[in-house]
Amino acid sequence: MSGPYYIRGAVSLPEAELTWRFSRASGPGGQHVNTSDSQAEVRFDLARTQALPEVWKRRALERLGNRLVDGGVLVVRASEHRSQWRNRETAAVRMASLLAEATAPPPPPRRKKKIPRGVNERRLRQKKQRGEVKRGRSGCGWD
Repeated sequence: MSGPYYIRGAVSLPEAELTWRFSRASGPGGQHVNTSDSQAEVRFDLARTQALPEVWKRRALERLGNRLVDGGVLVVRASEHRSQWRNRETAAVRMASLLAEATAPPPPPRRKKKIPRGVNERRLRQKKQRGEVKRGRSGCGWD
């Protein structure tokens, strides 16, 4: 791998906890299509890792619940490139960005604000004008 993949701040994916598997990727590939294992699959045991702070781990387990397999293992596959090395890089970067998104703090709560009186009055005045236009189309009272 080309270096540490940072999740956020100084926290990075621990290379010792990543498990790699390689297999033949589907699709066109030229001469080596049937012989090279270019598809990369990386697995990271999110439930048992000590590399992430406990708060981040809880958040990630909650948010990535539908993507986890085998009781807390996150799996990412990459097969876009013809070379195994580039697929490996792509999978690691994708996993780091997925974990960064999943461990991000929740957005601040939305505060309700009072609607200004002018906004309400303008809306009601436009509704009244529109009603007058429609009433004028009815043709009642025409000679």
